[in-house]
Amino acid sequence: MSKAGSATKIKLNSYDDLFGSSEIQTGNDQVQEIPLSELYEFKGHPFKVLDDEKMQETVESIKNYGVLMPGIARPKAEGGYEIIAGHRRKHGCELAGLSTMPMFVRDYSDDEATVIMVDTNIQREDILPSEKAKAYAMKYEAMKHQGKKGSGSSLDEVGEAAGESGKTVQRYIWLARLSDELLDMVDKKKLGLVQGVDISFLTEQAQEWVQVILEETGISISTTQSAKLKEYGKSGELTLPMVRLLLTEEKPKARKVTIKADKIGKYFTEEYSDEEIENIIYQLLEEWQNKQ
Repeated sequence: MSKAGSATKIKLNSYDDLFGSSEIQTGNDQVQEIPLSELYEFKGHPFKVLDDEKMQETVESIKNYGVLMPGIARPKAEGGYEIIAGHRRKHGCELAGLSTMPMFVRDYSDDEATVIMVDTNIQREDILPSEKAKAYAMKYEAMKHQGKKGSGSSLDEVGEAAGESGKTVQRYIWLARLSDELLDMVDKKKLGLVQGVDISFLTEQAQEWVQVILEETGISISTTQSAKLKEYGKSGELTLPMVRLLLTEEKPKARKVTIKADKIGKYFTEEYSDEEIENIIYQLLEEWQNKQ
């Protein structure tokens, strides 16, 4: 396969789509048993490989049935193979005590490999925001290298494998600009996604100020506060004291008042709409306030 091929032409819905069932039996597409010691992590791999409950299930499956779906790798110039798909399976093989893993070996270009690496992971249900952010950023850059013009169509194509819109993809790409410490806060739900996107527009220095203050105080940032940080950051006015002031200012308490239907019914007949009732109440309150 030519390295000049467009990564955007790769549709990774299944392994048959990638290789074709007849292709697997011959040539370079034949499944090979590769020593685990010769399999290396994909450069900049954004997806975490955790020793969690699902990994234990993977290990038990490998012990009982072997690796049911081979991974994908490409040769490294200095020797060995770079894993494109199969990082979790490789770790499962290690924990299961195996020394090799079945792999499809293909000579993909950097951009093609990146697209496949992202698409084989992005549809998982348990992806963290930081993983998705970094993965979308990597795939977007790879697709731009392939000569795609116009960010709108490229962003839509980036999210196609996961069924997400270009707007959603753009938000995650912005989120990828956060420091690792702030991204970790997003993963742990200590920082909201919307607030994280706003803060991603700040400089590295300003992001560090935000991080330090959040760690010191343990406060949560509202969308109003993050919007202010973004606004002042764009104008170049942010300083550490200003960030501290914006984040520690007392938030107004949320108030919600409900008037029961049986009580409001004493004053308004059924002919009045909800909007008319609301406007009359506001008008009466204004008159009452003016008399005080």
